[in-house]
Amino acid sequence: MIHIGQVNTLKVTKQADFGYFLDAEDYGSVLLPNKFVLEGVNIGDDVDVMLYFDSDNQLCATTEKPLAQVGEWSMMHVVGVNNVGAFVDWGIDKKDLLVPFSNQRVPLTEGQNILVYVYSDSASGRIVGTTKFNKLLDKTPANFEVNQQVELLIAERTDLGFKAIINETHWGVIFKSDVFGKLFVGKRLKGYIKAIREDGRINLSLQKVGVAKMDDLSEKVMHVLETKGGFLPLSDKSTPEAIFTVFRTSKGTFKKTIGGLYKQGKIRIEQDGIYLA
Repeated sequence: MIHIGQVNTLKVTKQADFGYFLDAEDYGSVLLPNKFVLEGVNIGDDVDVMLYFDSDNQLCATTEKPLAQVGEWSMMHVVGVNNVGAFVDWGIDKKDLLVPFSNQRVPLTEGQNILVYVYSDSASGRIVGTTKFNKLLDKTPANFEVNQQVELLIAERTDLGFKAIINETHWGVIFKSDVFGKLFVGKRLKGYIKAIREDGRINLSLQKVGVAKMDDLSEKVMHVLETKGGFLPLSDKSTPEAIFTVFRTSKGTFKKTIGGLYKQGKIRIEQDGIYLA
Protein backbone atom coordinates (compact mmCIF):
# COMPACT_ATOMS: atom_id res chain seq x y z
CA MET A 1 0.00 0.00 0.00
CA ILE A 2 1.29 3.44 -0.95
CA HIS A 3 1.67 6.03 1.82
CA ILE A 4 1.89 9.64 0.68
CA GLY A 5 4.18 11.74 2.85
CA GLN A 6 6.24 8.72 3.88
CA VAL A 7 9.08 6.63 2.51
CA ASN A 8 7.88 3.79 0.27
CA THR A 9 9.73 0.94 -1.46
CA LEU A 10 8.87 1.03 -5.19
CA LYS A 11 10.07 -1.00 -8.16
CA VAL A 12 11.88 0.63 -11.11
CA THR A 13 9.88 -0.08 -14.29
CA LYS A 14 11.40 2.13 -16.99
CA GLN A 15 14.38 4.37 -17.69
CA ALA A 16 14.21 7.70 -19.53
CA ASP A 17 16.75 10.41 -20.34
CA PHE A 18 15.51 12.51 -17.42
CA GLY A 19 15.13 9.78 -14.79
CA TYR A 20 13.47 6.50 -13.84
CA PHE A 21 9.79 5.61 -13.62
CA LEU A 22 8.61 3.75 -10.54
CA ASP A 23 5.50 1.62 -9.98
CA ALA A 24 3.31 3.53 -7.51
CA GLU A 25 0.49 0.96 -7.69
CA ASP A 26 -2.93 2.70 -7.76
CA TYR A 27 -1.22 6.05 -8.36
CA GLY A 28 0.33 4.80 -11.60
CA SER A 29 3.92 5.60 -12.57
CA VAL A 30 5.91 8.24 -10.76
CA LEU A 31 9.12 9.83 -12.02
CA LEU A 32 12.30 9.78 -9.97
CA PRO A 33 14.43 12.56 -11.54
CA ASN A 34 18.06 11.77 -12.36
CA LYS A 35 19.38 14.08 -9.63
CA PHE A 36 17.77 11.84 -7.00
CA VAL A 37 18.76 8.48 -8.54
CA LEU A 38 21.27 6.53 -6.49
CA GLU A 39 24.27 5.03 -8.30
CA GLY A 40 23.84 1.51 -9.61
CA VAL A 41 20.03 1.52 -9.91
CA ASN A 42 18.65 -0.70 -12.70
CA ILE A 43 15.22 -1.63 -14.07
CA GLY A 44 13.60 -4.17 -11.75
CA ASP A 45 15.35 -2.84 -8.64
CA ASP A 46 13.48 -1.70 -5.55
CA VAL A 47 14.24 1.82 -4.33
CA ASP A 48 13.18 3.69 -1.19
CA VAL A 49 11.59 7.02 -2.06
CA MET A 50 9.63 9.73 -0.34
CA LEU A 51 6.29 10.44 -2.08
CA TYR A 52 4.51 13.80 -2.00
CA PHE A 53 2.30 16.03 -4.16
CA ASP A 54 3.78 19.19 -5.68
CA SER A 55 2.02 22.56 -6.05
CA ASP A 56 0.33 21.26 -9.24
CA ASN A 57 -0.99 18.23 -7.34
CA GLN A 58 1.34 15.92 -9.26
CA LEU A 59 2.84 12.92 -7.42
CA CYS A 60 6.59 13.29 -6.96
CA ALA A 61 9.32 10.95 -5.76
CA THR A 62 12.67 11.73 -4.16
CA THR A 63 15.38 9.79 -2.35
CA GLU A 64 15.79 12.75 0.01
CA LYS A 65 14.64 12.04 3.55
CA PRO A 66 12.34 14.68 5.10
CA LEU A 67 12.96 15.96 8.61
CA ALA A 68 9.67 14.29 9.56
CA GLN A 69 7.33 11.98 7.70
CA VAL A 70 3.56 12.03 8.07
CA GLY A 71 2.81 11.14 11.69
CA GLU A 72 6.09 12.48 13.07
CA TRP A 73 7.40 15.57 14.88
CA SER A 74 10.56 17.53 14.10
CA MET A 75 12.15 20.93 14.59
CA MET A 76 11.89 23.00 11.40
CA HIS A 77 12.96 26.47 10.26
CA VAL A 78 10.35 28.98 9.08
CA VAL A 79 11.50 30.18 5.65
CA GLY A 80 8.56 32.39 4.73
CA VAL A 81 5.06 33.62 5.51
CA ASN A 82 2.29 34.60 3.09
CA ASN A 83 -1.48 35.04 3.11
CA VAL A 84 -2.21 31.32 3.66
CA GLY A 85 0.27 30.52 6.39
CA ALA A 86 3.92 29.88 7.15
CA PHE A 87 6.30 27.69 5.17
CA VAL A 88 8.97 25.61 6.89
CA ASP A 89 12.02 23.84 5.54
CA TRP A 90 10.94 20.21 5.45
CA GLY A 91 14.24 18.85 4.12
CA ILE A 92 12.83 18.22 0.63
CA ASP A 93 14.31 20.03 -2.39
CA LYS A 94 12.04 22.83 -3.65
CA LYS A 95 9.18 21.67 -1.43
CA ASP A 96 8.57 23.60 1.75
CA LEU A 97 5.88 22.44 4.16
CA LEU A 98 2.86 24.65 4.74
CA VAL A 99 1.70 25.35 8.29
CA PRO A 100 -1.68 27.06 7.69
CA PHE A 101 -2.71 29.93 9.97
CA SER A 102 -5.44 27.68 11.36
CA ASN A 103 -2.76 25.21 12.46
CA GLN A 104 -0.59 27.73 14.29
CA ARG A 105 -0.87 27.82 18.08
CA VAL A 106 0.75 31.28 17.96
CA PRO A 107 1.51 33.28 14.79
CA LEU A 108 4.76 32.16 13.18
CA THR A 109 7.37 34.52 11.78
CA GLU A 110 10.17 34.00 9.28
CA GLY A 111 13.43 32.89 10.87
CA GLN A 112 11.89 30.95 13.77
CA ASN A 113 12.83 27.37 14.62
CA ILE A 114 9.70 25.52 15.72
CA LEU A 115 8.47 22.04 16.56
CA VAL A 116 6.08 20.81 13.85
CA TYR A 117 3.87 17.75 13.52
CA VAL A 118 3.35 16.53 9.93
CA TYR A 119 0.03 15.04 8.83
CA SER A 120 -2.14 14.50 5.76
CA ASP A 121 -5.19 16.77 5.74
CA SER A 122 -8.28 14.60 5.23
CA ALA A 123 -10.23 17.34 3.44
CA SER A 124 -7.65 18.47 0.89
CA GLY A 125 -5.28 15.49 0.84
CA ARG A 126 -2.35 17.91 1.22
CA ILE A 127 0.55 17.22 3.53
CA VAL A 128 0.70 20.05 6.06
CA GLY A 129 2.19 20.85 9.43
CA THR A 130 0.69 21.98 12.71
CA THR A 131 1.89 23.43 15.98
CA LYS A 132 -1.46 22.78 17.68
CA PHE A 133 -0.60 19.57 19.48
CA ASN A 134 -3.56 19.38 21.85
CA LYS A 135 -5.85 17.94 19.19
CA LEU A 136 -3.31 15.23 18.38
CA LEU A 137 -2.87 13.83 21.89
CA ASP A 138 -5.02 11.41 23.85
CA LYS A 139 -7.50 13.06 26.21
CA THR A 140 -8.42 9.82 28.00
CA PRO A 141 -6.78 8.99 31.37
CA ALA A 142 -3.26 7.72 30.90
CA ASN A 143 -2.48 4.13 31.83
CA PHE A 144 0.96 4.87 33.29
CA GLU A 145 2.52 3.87 36.61
CA VAL A 146 4.82 5.85 38.90
CA ASN A 147 8.48 5.25 38.01
CA GLN A 148 7.54 3.85 34.61
CA GLN A 149 10.17 4.76 32.05
CA VAL A 150 8.76 6.64 29.05
CA GLU A 151 9.95 8.41 25.90
CA LEU A 152 9.71 12.19 26.08
CA LEU A 153 9.67 14.90 23.43
CA ILE A 154 10.19 18.38 24.87
CA ALA A 155 7.47 20.45 23.20
CA GLU A 156 7.19 23.76 25.06
CA ARG A 157 8.90 25.89 27.70
CA THR A 158 6.56 27.35 30.32
CA ASP A 159 6.82 29.41 33.51
CA LEU A 160 6.58 26.14 35.47
CA GLY A 161 9.26 24.29 33.50
CA PHE A 162 8.75 22.24 30.33
CA LYS A 163 5.78 20.53 28.72
CA ALA A 164 6.65 17.18 27.15
CA ILE A 165 4.83 14.68 24.95
CA ILE A 166 4.87 11.23 26.57
CA ASN A 167 5.19 8.22 24.25
CA GLU A 168 3.59 10.41 21.56
CA THR A 169 0.21 10.07 23.31
CA HIS A 170 -0.16 12.34 26.38
CA TRP A 171 1.01 15.64 27.84
CA GLY A 172 3.24 15.78 30.88
CA VAL A 173 5.11 18.51 32.79
CA ILE A 174 8.69 18.61 34.05
CA PHE A 175 8.78 21.23 36.79
CA LYS A 176 11.81 23.47 37.12
CA SER A 177 12.80 21.74 40.36
CA ASP A 178 13.12 18.45 38.45
CA VAL A 179 15.17 19.87 35.55
CA PHE A 180 18.87 19.12 35.28
CA GLY A 181 21.10 18.94 32.26
CA LYS A 182 20.23 20.86 29.13
CA LEU A 183 16.61 20.76 27.96
CA PHE A 184 15.28 22.47 24.85
CA VAL A 185 12.24 22.25 22.60
CA GLY A 186 12.61 19.33 20.19
CA LYS A 187 14.88 17.27 22.43
CA ARG A 188 14.03 13.58 22.79
CA LEU A 189 15.04 11.73 25.93
CA LYS A 190 13.94 9.09 28.40
CA GLY A 191 12.09 10.10 31.53
CA TYR A 192 9.92 8.70 34.30
CA ILE A 193 6.36 9.13 35.49
CA LYS A 194 6.66 11.02 38.78
CA ALA A 195 2.98 11.36 39.66
CA ILE A 196 -0.47 11.17 38.11
CA ARG A 197 -2.62 13.84 39.71
CA GLU A 198 -6.30 13.59 40.58
CA ASP A 199 -7.16 15.81 37.62
CA GLY A 200 -5.35 13.36 35.31
CA ARG A 201 -2.37 15.60 34.64
CA ILE A 202 1.03 13.95 34.69
CA ASN A 203 4.18 15.11 36.48
CA LEU A 204 7.44 13.89 35.00
CA SER A 205 10.96 13.31 36.27
CA LEU A 206 14.26 12.81 34.44
CA GLN A 207 15.26 10.15 36.96
CA LYS A 208 13.49 7.53 39.01
CA VAL A 209 11.74 8.82 42.10
CA GLY A 210 12.03 7.74 45.74
CA VAL A 211 14.07 4.75 46.88
CA ALA A 212 14.08 3.29 43.37
CA LYS A 213 16.05 6.33 42.18
CA MET A 214 18.78 5.79 44.77
CA ASP A 215 18.98 2.03 44.22
CA ASP A 216 19.24 2.48 40.46
CA LEU A 217 22.03 5.05 40.71
CA SER A 218 23.91 2.98 43.32
CA GLU A 219 24.11 0.11 40.85
CA LYS A 220 25.34 2.45 38.11
CA VAL A 221 28.05 3.98 40.34
CA MET A 222 29.36 0.57 41.37
CA HIS A 223 29.30 -0.71 37.79
CA VAL A 224 31.18 2.32 36.45
CA LEU A 225 33.77 2.08 39.24
CA GLU A 226 34.36 -1.58 38.43
CA THR A 227 34.81 -0.88 34.72
CA LYS A 228 37.10 2.11 35.38
CA GLY A 229 39.61 0.28 37.55
CA GLY A 230 38.05 1.24 40.87
CA PHE A 231 38.36 5.03 40.58
CA LEU A 232 36.23 7.92 39.30
CA PRO A 233 37.33 11.58 39.41
CA LEU A 234 33.90 12.60 40.73
CA SER A 235 32.87 13.51 44.26
CA ASP A 236 30.39 15.68 46.17
CA LYS A 237 32.58 18.64 45.14
CA SER A 238 32.19 18.00 41.40
CA THR A 239 30.11 20.31 39.21
CA PRO A 240 26.53 19.35 38.31
CA GLU A 241 27.58 19.29 34.64
CA ALA A 242 30.38 16.78 35.25
CA ILE A 243 28.07 14.49 37.23
CA PHE A 244 25.30 14.72 34.65
CA THR A 245 27.72 13.84 31.84
CA VAL A 246 28.57 10.49 33.46
CA PHE A 247 25.37 9.50 35.28
CA ARG A 248 22.57 11.62 33.77
CA THR A 249 21.41 12.60 37.24
CA SER A 250 21.32 15.62 39.49
CA LYS A 251 24.15 16.52 41.84
CA GLY A 252 21.83 16.20 44.84
CA THR A 253 20.90 12.62 43.98
CA PHE A 254 24.53 11.74 43.28
CA LYS A 255 25.67 13.12 46.66
CA LYS A 256 23.01 11.13 48.54
CA THR A 257 23.91 7.99 46.59
CA ILE A 258 27.65 8.05 47.20
CA GLY A 259 26.96 8.99 50.82
CA GLY A 260 24.92 5.81 51.17
CA LEU A 261 27.59 3.71 49.46
CA TYR A 262 30.21 5.19 51.79
CA LYS A 263 28.17 4.31 54.88
CA GLN A 264 27.83 0.76 53.56
CA GLY A 265 31.62 0.55 53.25
CA LYS A 266 31.50 0.01 49.50
CA ILE A 267 33.47 3.12 48.48
CA ARG A 268 35.98 5.65 49.77
CA ILE A 269 35.46 9.34 49.13
CA GLU A 270 38.71 11.28 48.65
CA GLN A 271 39.47 14.81 47.46
CA ASP A 272 40.30 13.61 43.94
CA GLY A 273 37.26 11.35 43.58
CA ILE A 274 35.70 8.10 44.73
CA TYR A 275 37.36 4.68 45.04
CA LEU A 276 36.11 1.16 45.44
CA ALA A 277 36.70 0.15 49.06
